[in-house]
Amino acid sequence: MIPEPAFRARSLALVERQTTPATVPLVPEIVLLQSGELDALWQATGREDPPYWAFPWAGGQALARHILDHPEIVRGRWVVDFASGSGLVAIAAVRAGAAGVLALDRDPFCEAAVAQNAALNGVSVPFRAGDAVGANLPRCDVLLAGDVFYERGLAESALAFFRSLRAGGVRVLAGDGCRAYAPRNRFEVLGWYDVPTSEIIEDARLRRARVLEIVCQ
Repeated sequence: MIPEPAFRARSLALVERQTTPATVPLVPEIVLLQSGELDALWQATGREDPPYWAFPWAGGQALARHILDHPEIVRGRWVVDFASGSGLVAIAAVRAGAAGVLALDRDPFCEAAVAQNAALNGVSVPFRAGDAVGANLPRCDVLLAGDVFYERGLAESALAFFRSLRAGGVRVLAGDGCRAYAPRNRFEVLGWYDVPTSEIIEDARLRRARVLEIVCQ
C-alpha cells in the first residue's frame, strides 16, 4: 500500500499534469482544472472508478449555478458537498456565504482536485475521503449533491441516505442531469437549466438539468 503522504504527492502531481484550468460553462465565475480526454487519464489514475473529478458534469453545474443565484440557501449555514468530485458545488457554496463547507468523496484523487480547484478560486474547502453514504455528519444544515443518479446502486443508496437526512431536519438539494435513476417522487423541482457540456462525457453538447429538493411527504 502506498503511504498516505506519497499518495497525496502523486495525486497532486497527476492532477496538475493531466488537467488545465478552464472556466465552467454554466458557472463562468468558477475555474476548474479540467481534462480534454477520458481514457488516458483514467489509465493514469490506476483506479476502477472513472476520474469524475476532471469534468464539470451537468447536474453539478446546474446546482452550482442555482446556489450562486440563490445564496440564501446556504448563507450562514453548514454545508456538505456529497460526492464532491471536482469540488465545483463546494466552491459555489463557499462563494455564496456558507458558514463552513465539507467536501466528501470516495475517490482519493478528489482530495487533490478539490484542494487545487479551491486554491484556483481563492477559497479553502476541507475534504474527507471515504464512502459518503451513511457518513456521520455532525455539522450539516444543507447537503448538496451534484449528479449522483447515473448508476442504480449509488442512486438508491444515496437517495435513502438523503431521505434519512431530510427526516432529521437537513435540507437536501441534488443536481440532476435527467439521469436514468433519478427519484420518481417526493421531491420539488427548484429550477431547470440548459447546461453546455462535453461529448467526452456526454452524448450531446447541451444537456437539460434540474435542481431537486428532497421532501418528506
